Amino acid sequence: MKKQLNYKSSGVDISAGEKAVNFIKPLAKKTFNKNVLTEIGSFGALYRLDLKKWNKPVLVSSTDSVGTKILIAKMANKFDTIGQDLVNHCVNDILTQGGKPLFFLDYIGVGKLKPENIREIVKGLSKACEENKLALIGGEIAEMPSIYQTDDFDLVGTIIGCVEEDMIITGKSICDGDIILGFPSNGLHTNGYSLARKILFEKLNLKIDSFIIEIGNNLSDAFLSIHKSYLHTLSKFIDNKKIKGFAHITGGGIPGNLKRIIPDNLTAVIDTNSWCIPEIFNFLKEAGNVDIKEMFHVFNMGIGMIAIANKTDSEEIVSQTNAIKIGIIKKGKEKVKCSFGAS
Repeated sequence: MKKQLNYKSSGVDISAGEKAVNFIKPLAKKTFNKNVLTEIGSFGALYRLDLKKWNKPVLVSSTDSVGTKILIAKMANKFDTIGQDLVNHCVNDILTQGGKPLFFLDYIGVGKLKPENIREIVKGLSKACEENKLALIGGEIAEMPSIYQTDDFDLVGTIIGCVEEDMIITGKSICDGDIILGFPSNGLHTNGYSLARKILFEKLNLKIDSFIIEIGNNLSDAFLSIHKSYLHTLSKFIDNKKIKGFAHITGGGIPGNLKRIIPDNLTAVIDTNSWCIPEIFNFLKEAGNVDIKEMFHVFNMGIGMIAIANKTDSEEIVSQTNAIKIGIIKKGKEKVKCSFGAS
């Protein structure tokens, strides 16, 4: 008798998927509010926009991933933080235009579905959604053994937020003399991990549990530090129209991201000695023999978010937050100019 084939023998376990969804449901439900009209498991997720809250609502959206940081999580067998990374990253992205988060959807692609790992990932998603006051209303888990290796997975998220039309932050009002403020990061956040992993595991031959003296922490904890959300720190100043422009410092570093909001004929002059660069970046620079300019193009170098405001408003922001004055806007052709003095 010929052996019968089924979906499981081809590498897809439907029962494991159902088990994972059962893990997810209570975690997602913790984030629900009165505007969520569907349960997890529907073909589509329904969210009612509260039009009484908004006058001229404009939806703002973003999609992103945590990149190769997931490889560090896999090596450490620790999956409860990368979900937080993803949500916070997306929250920051829409925050740059004044967007307040409404709801979030995730995509998890895996080689072999392990419900316990999915539960840990979604636990992180749920935690960050609660902290940022947005609903985790749906997502997708795809087991694709022909695309991913057995232990491989990918994590992607989409966020939808809202902003009043007359409150959209574009950077167009930035002018000569405005002050550039930097808000400290919490390590690498979710960018630069391809270079970091090359230094850590190929050049230094470190293990995931290695203790790094220069950082004062073990590798897994230092490099799985959660991407910080700036929503609660900055919402007040957005509402009060104190901010002219934002740059979320992700891939491309300060030069690559800040230039996206600087108007023509103006230059953002950054004094890279105005803040103390965290030791994790100094360690990577020295261990990898990486040029300082390359470091600033790859990593956030300790500044996770940049805001631009006039002199008076910037002083108010500095007095009420942990913001650091890191530069000034001047007339010029070059969008961003970083001064690298003696460190």
